[in-house]
Amino acid sequence: MAPVPFEPVPERYHGVWQRTLLQTPTVRDTTTWVRWLQTGLWHGDLRVPPEADRRTQAGRAEQQGFGGTTLITQPDTTQPEVCTWQRQIDLQPPRSTPDAGHMVFESPECVHETGIHGQYFEVWERLPGSLGTRIALAALDATGAPTAERLLMAGRYLMHLRPRAAPWPLDITPDDTLADAVARHPQQAEALLDFVIAFGTLEQGVWTIERATLPALERRVQSFSVQRDGDHLAAVESARLPPRWQVLEWHEVSAPD
Repeated sequence: MAPVPFEPVPERYHGVWQRTLLQTPTVRDTTTWVRWLQTGLWHGDLRVPPEADRRTQAGRAEQQGFGGTTLITQPDTTQPEVCTWQRQIDLQPPRSTPDAGHMVFESPECVHETGIHGQYFEVWERLPGSLGTRIALAALDATGAPTAERLLMAGRYLMHLRPRAAPWPLDITPDDTLADAVARHPQQAEALLDFVIAFGTLEQGVWTIERATLPALERRVQSFSVQRDGDHLAAVESARLPPRWQVLEWHEVSAPD
């Protein structure tokens, strides 16, 4: 299956962004570990609160993570451009409003986000070494059909996103939290929490996982290689990852110094 055509995200958004500040009317947060990886279309996002005891189900449910496509628009020329993260997979239940913010670049390496559907202000700083290669892959199932599982690469960084297999309970409503779902359905907790996002560096064929929704994956070091196989397929060799993937995006160059 050929990748679907898309409107590319401007190059100024490419790379991996670290959130250094979240300000709301009631919260000032500079300690939550947040990474947003952006390719030419696809994004992955992982957020790990420092206070979450992720040895417990309740602590794991406090994490946030999602992935999908990104849309940049400017509906009103008197306002900053709008970045909309179109979530296709999400650790948390569905939202009642789009995930969108007004974006203002203070410098090429720093962008400010102001909420459109919520009162918040965020500062994002691009990580060094995250420009250059941009790859997005979708895992193939046994029949050769693409799934929602993703591999995203930006420069020297790699993110794996594998959604849960279990559906949401029927009583989930928009803006419920995963913690709400786990509390109401403790017998389904492990299935609801079985959602993998793992982020880390890829150096000389070795992927070192820095943070993951499953704490047992953190600090794991494993070999990783990817080879393109024709226009639309790729082969991956790495522990615990499927071997066959569909190419959604492939821009492979040497990362800048």
